[in-house]
Amino acid sequence: MSVLTPQAGTQAIYRVNPVAKLGATAIISIALVLSIDWVSAAVALAFESVLFLFAGLSLRRFALRTLPVTIAAFFSAVTILLYGQPSGQSYLQFLLINVSDGSIELAIATLLRVLAIGLPAVVLFVTVDPTDLADGLAQVLHLPSRFVIGALGGLRLVGLFIDDWKSLELARRARGIADRGRLRRFAGQAFALLVLSIRRGSKLATAMEARGFGASNRRSWARESRFGAAEVALLVIGVVVAAVSVTVSVATGNWNFIVGG
Repeated sequence: MSVLTPQAGTQAIYRVNPVAKLGATAIISIALVLSIDWVSAAVALAFESVLFLFAGLSLRRFALRTLPVTIAAFFSAVTILLYGQPSGQSYLQFLLINVSDGSIELAIATLLRVLAIGLPAVVLFVTVDPTDLADGLAQVLHLPSRFVIGALGGLRLVGLFIDDWKSLELARRARGIADRGRLRRFAGQAFALLVLSIRRGSKLATAMEARGFGASNRRSWARESRFGAAEVALLVIGVVVAAVSVTVSVATGNWNFIVGG
C-alpha cells in the first residue's frame, strides 16, 4: 500500500470533504503564525489533542505519521534555545551559544507552535483520499481542472517512486555496485530515479493528453463532491479553536504580534 493512500475508516472525519479539512487547518495555522507566544499554541494544541481522538488513528500509527513533525519541532526548539536572542538571566554562555530566560521561553513557544500547526495537517492528510481531494478542489473551489488532474496524477506517482527506489537499490546490489560508498551510491541512485521519473512523467502527460484530460472545455466528474453540514461544522471548529487560542493569549498578556513586535 502506498504511503499516500489512507486506510479506510468508519469515523465521520473520513467522510468529510477534504476542502473543509484544508480550510480548518489553514484557519488554525494563520491564527498561530500571527504571534510568537506559548499560550496560544498551548491552547490550540490542547483542543487539537481532543480532536485527534476522533481521527480513528491508533497510538502507534499516530506516532509514526507525526514523527517528522515531532523531530522538526524538537530541533527547531533546540536551535532557538541555544542561539535565540538573549534576554533576562543568562544560564549558559559559550561562543555563540547563550541560554537565557528569553531563549527558553521562545524555544518553548516554537516547539508548541510547530506541533500545533503541523500535527493537525498531518492527521487530516492521513484521512484524505487524493481523488476526493482533487474532486473537491475542482468542484468546490473551482480550480482549473487541468491543474487539479495533473497534480493528482503526480501525487499518485509518489508511491511508484518509492517502489522504484527499492528496485534500483536491489538491482545495484545484484550488480555488485552498491557495497561501498554510501554517499556516492545515494547520489547515483537519486540521479537514476530522477531520470526515470522524468520519463514516466512525460509518458503519463502524453497519455492524459491523448485521453482528453487537457481539454479546455468544461468537463464532467464521475463523483460529485459535496459540501454540507459536516464540512461547515469542521470549519466552525477550526474558527473556534483559533479564536479561543488568540483570546486566551491576549487576555493573559502573552500575545506577541509578529508584525508589531
